[in-house]
Amino acid sequence: MRFRLFCYSISIICCLSCSDLNRQKKFLPDNIEHSANMKKKPAAGFSDTLKIDFPAAVFYSPDSVQLKKIMSAADTKTTEAVMHEYYNLVRNARLVIKRDQPKLTVIDAKNVRYLFFIKAAKNDCIDLDIKNDPFGLLIFDGIKQPVLVDMANIETDLGFYFAK
Repeated sequence: MRFRLFCYSISIICCLSCSDLNRQKKFLPDNIEHSANMKKKPAAGFSDTLKIDFPAAVFYSPDSVQLKKIMSAADTKTTEAVMHEYYNLVRNARLVIKRDQPKLTVIDAKNVRYLFFIKAAKNDCIDLDIKNDPFGLLIFDGIKQPVLVDMANIETDLGFYFAK
């Protein structure tokens, strides 16, 4: 009898706590959307398109005008820290790609706005102005859809993408 009462009370507590989480989830997307609109990456100075029809790892970064606008929005110490972190992430990602996927061609996309991935089934065009990250890495095997990779988690992401 005590065990049944305990089980019922636990299930009621779980239901009440889950319903409270649902209310919080409804509130979060509005805040996230609002804060994302306030901090937007400045537009690119170039409108060129880079066509990619082979397996590649594409490191994209802002052009010089975009980079100056981004750097002017933050203080010097923050900018230095971010650039130092980015340098180390890219360096590590290049080493991991060379070790784990040596057949991938590494491309640096700096003065382009669009990345056009040509596949057998359906082509993908990515507008880098829409991506709010000024720096990033996309991997593409020539068949599947290109994927944005977390450079801090490059080993795992490469493994998952190329294992399928």
